[in-house]
Amino acid sequence: MVFLPHNSTGQRAVAAFARIRILPNIYDLIAFVLLGGAIALVVHGTADMSGSLAILKTQTISLKISHLPEYALRTTLRMFAGILVSLIFTFVVATFAAKNSRAGQIIVPAMDILQSVPVLGFLTFTVTFFLGLFPGQQIGAEFASIFAIFTSQVWNMAFSFYQSLTSIPTDLDEACRSFKLSAWQRFWRLEAPFAAPGLIWNTMMSMSGGWFFVVASEAITVGNTDIRLPGIGSYLALAIDQKNFSAIGAAVLAMVIIIVLYNQLLFRPILAWADKFKLEQSASKEQVQSWVYDIIRHTRLMKRLSVPFVWIGQQLMMVRFSSAEHQVNAADSNHHNKIADYAWFLCVLGGIGWGCWVTFDYLQQALSWGDVWIAFTSGLMTLLRVVVLIVLASLIWVPVGIWIGLRPALAQRIQPIAQFLAAFPANVLFPFVVIAIVVTGANPNIWLSPLIILGTQWYILFNVIAGAASFPTDLKEAVAIYQIRSWTWWRRVMLPGIFPYYITGALTATGGSWNASIVAEVASWGNTQLEAYGLGAYIANATTAGDVRRVVLGIVVMAFFVTFFNRILWRPLYVFAERRIRFN
Repeated sequence: MVFLPHNSTGQRAVAAFARIRILPNIYDLIAFVLLGGAIALVVHGTADMSGSLAILKTQTISLKISHLPEYALRTTLRMFAGILVSLIFTFVVATFAAKNSRAGQIIVPAMDILQSVPVLGFLTFTVTFFLGLFPGQQIGAEFASIFAIFTSQVWNMAFSFYQSLTSIPTDLDEACRSFKLSAWQRFWRLEAPFAAPGLIWNTMMSMSGGWFFVVASEAITVGNTDIRLPGIGSYLALAIDQKNFSAIGAAVLAMVIIIVLYNQLLFRPILAWADKFKLEQSASKEQVQSWVYDIIRHTRLMKRLSVPFVWIGQQLMMVRFSSAEHQVNAADSNHHNKIADYAWFLCVLGGIGWGCWVTFDYLQQALSWGDVWIAFTSGLMTLLRVVVLIVLASLIWVPVGIWIGLRPALAQRIQPIAQFLAAFPANVLFPFVVIAIVVTGANPNIWLSPLIILGTQWYILFNVIAGAASFPTDLKEAVAIYQIRSWTWWRRVMLPGIFPYYITGALTATGGSWNASIVAEVASWGNTQLEAYGLGAYIANATTAGDVRRVVLGIVVMAFFVTFFNRILWRPLYVFAERRIRFN
């Protein structure tokens, strides 16, 4: 306790000190400029999204460079809207799947299937729904576009969060239970912080994954419906149709600028902040650096203004929902009830049987077994491409990702480059690929295949980097003390250490590759179109023709292959990682 003299001089000194602590400094001014600019851009970008749908038909997309900043803003807002919805989905659905074994039996396979469904497959059904939900309004088309972007972002984040929740160290979980923390408190005090580093890296990857499908999500063509929303995707689609190389280059340059900006202004500060959640007993010598994070840390007024919000957030995190805890415990106890397990299994089996019958009844009205055979053989060809490409990508990017992840300073320089490469749309390469194949007479079935892995291979790299970056410093010091090197270091230390992260990356890369096949197996440049035999081309052609039944058939066949492949390979490896390879 400090006692101050009762005189005016002391009181003035205290008042002057208090004013100094809350008066804004130069860091406050910079922070407020950045925050005010972000708010102004959001308000400006969303102002035109609620207009009439007829405006889109009168105000066609222009290839003038002066329109690119506006298009870039609109696209970026859609991407962040998709990320926000993906985060909400991840926190709710992935947590439910990890906490409830019965729910996980449905949610995890469903996510396996849904991540492989092509964006155009979702658009076939959702465009009509959203346009009918907001008749004559542009907001309906905006929601359809955001939903398509959401479907290209969410699965990677959800699987990452699910993997983290299922691999929490046992001693930390027991410590939380010994302090009698409720499920809500454990989530915010242990589970979410533990999952934060991996989730942030996968959020960055998902942001880039949305760019890969930006053309399909903004230049929507489904049957007789043709909608071109103002954005870089529509700009790029028009540039490709008109064979305008300068416009394509301008669109790519705009993408580079946007990726660098949101990497520096958003993701890098979040990575620097989340570095404190890294699981280790000794601090790392190298930490993530961010000039924006340093500015926020040195502010005065902004810190004072944020105190009430921080306090409210802390109070919400520490609320004890005793009734919710009781329900969780009851569900866990019912898990051991064999009768309830059998009843649940029968319900799930009945639901699957009913869904299969409804789908079969719908398809058999217009399709034959010959159509099924065509779709199935197309799926086998796409499966072969996906397997070969995933193996090649793993052999290349696992060692590279470990090398980068163990060097935080290098990771900071590589991160924006990898983000741009992951965001690079396959459509941009179509002109060069089509011209090269036509000139050389090469086989499209072979040389269009690398386009499938163009955007999805980075799921493996980003997850391996996240795993290597999260490797505990104390374990690295122990490895150095015992001088573990060469093949023993790979076999006993690093490969087991990053294995759960690799499984998440490979699983999402596989699903993303099936998704990307619809973009990569049909390449066009002006009037020249090349097609590789595969399920992606089958679905793309059916979508363009508005043949809903063949679209459904293609999606069903794709879901079968994805589910079968995940059941025999990725899911057993996931279980192995959860039970045997974790930091206890």
